[in-house]
Amino acid sequence: MFTVRRQLSNRLPTCISSIGRSYHGFPVMANRDYAAAVAALNTLQSNFSIVDAIRKSGKGMNKQAIPEMIEWCRKIGYEPSDFDRLKPIHIAGTKGKGSTSAFVSSILSQYLPSTPDPSTRPSKTGLYTSPHLRFVRERIQINHEPISEEMFAKYFFEIWDRLEAASKAAGTPADAPTKPVYFRYLTLMALHAYLEEGVDTAIMECGIGGEYDSTNILTKPSVTAVTSLGIDHTAMLGTTLPEIAWHKAGIFKPGVVAFTAPQKEEAMTVLQERAAERNTALHAIQVHPALSNNEIKLGLSAEFQKINASVAIAVAAAHLRSLGHTSIPDPTKTPHIDLPSQFIRGLESVRWPGRCEVRREPEIAWHIDGGHTLESIEVTGRWFAEQMALSKASPISSTPRVLIFNQQTRDAGALAKALYAALQTGITSGTTSPFTHVIFTTNQTFNEGYRPDLVSINVNQQDVDTLAVQKALASTWSDVDGTANVSVVKTIEEAITAARGVASEWSGKHPDESAIMVLVTGSLHLVGGAIEVLETVTKS
Repeated sequence: MFTVRRQLSNRLPTCISSIGRSYHGFPVMANRDYAAAVAALNTLQSNFSIVDAIRKSGKGMNKQAIPEMIEWCRKIGYEPSDFDRLKPIHIAGTKGKGSTSAFVSSILSQYLPSTPDPSTRPSKTGLYTSPHLRFVRERIQINHEPISEEMFAKYFFEIWDRLEAASKAAGTPADAPTKPVYFRYLTLMALHAYLEEGVDTAIMECGIGGEYDSTNILTKPSVTAVTSLGIDHTAMLGTTLPEIAWHKAGIFKPGVVAFTAPQKEEAMTVLQERAAERNTALHAIQVHPALSNNEIKLGLSAEFQKINASVAIAVAAAHLRSLGHTSIPDPTKTPHIDLPSQFIRGLESVRWPGRCEVRREPEIAWHIDGGHTLESIEVTGRWFAEQMALSKASPISSTPRVLIFNQQTRDAGALAKALYAALQTGITSGTTSPFTHVIFTTNQTFNEGYRPDLVSINVNQQDVDTLAVQKALASTWSDVDGTANVSVVKTIEEAITAARGVASEWSGKHPDESAIMVLVTGSLHLVGGAIEVLETVTKS
């Protein structure tokens, strides 16, 4: 038996079926609660045909993106310089920018006053990241916690109303947009919320790229950083590392200290050139000795997180010094600063759901990590191999190992092959299959539909309905590993249920054996949906 607690939506129109229509076709909500805010927000998603047309056009990022974003700012009553009050920290990169942002947030949280005290800096921190896993409000955090449903609804509708009023006052033509698209809207909303809530340090993670990313309206961050670079979002950023590095370095600002993780030479050259153009010094960060020798046990356990944590140490130190914490050594002059106790606590206590996360049930150890690029999926494979070694489970034992995977919009077949290769090398040394069971699913959360926070309309719905990507993935995996039990299911709920079924059968026959290991990886939409199912569908 399973206990289920959830709110569902099968398709986006269902989300807004009870919402009236008004000016320019945008909905007006009778009840201005969190559900209504999420439903309205979902109408701002770009649908698959638009996203696909942009991808195929080869036109790359919109060079008018920043002027357009500044105009949206003005429509809600702000100039970009108003956000200087947030003393923002701006972070770009391909891999690890979310984890790095989380490390920075966790370190800074150790410096927050125990009672509200505006004379203490920082007195209140913000963290803006994407994508979300379970709830869209996860993207906008204050003091290391997602804002409440009530706060989300409040600030969502304040922005909505200001944009409506601006459009009416300007006599906007009926065929012109009156709201920015999804990510831009949330960026405006986060900045507005942070100002209203008295945030005095805002950690802002870029969405895509940097130069033309909507977060790059920030004029005077306190620190900027670029995490590890790789090939991703090629239709918008280019197909080479130098092209991608050019975009990411777009967040550098004159006179603002900049840090970077180690990069390949071709990428580092571009980053350094861009830093020089922006009249700032770029500092490359190596893994901190206290992490390399395992003096500190990071809250995110994978080996690759050590470089993310090391960049975060430098970023946090530089920022805190700018706030007056001059006892902290200058990371631009000292390659590896002595770590204050607050830094150590922040590094050890950080939590970032869906990244190198292990959840345990009596019969299963769920290993959950999003991996949406070739480099990321290889890193995930190495992390899972580390976890296998720590579990002391024999890779050639008969204990089942289960993979749950999806990547709906990228080259999923190449990712699956990369994951197989990384795991076969890291776990089994080429002697046996890395998994006994492989389950491919769509990103649909439940059999009945999606939680509204997890609705996405920027995928090919026909491919989802026909399981086209999943069937191709199954064929690819069967070609490289003919011994695995490969299956295709429609929903994440079915995949979780299938994995639990494997575990239950194994435990029934081998009650004294250890729990089976399950790896959930690929799209962060899959990871978020899996966490949602694990949280809401439990054995009873």
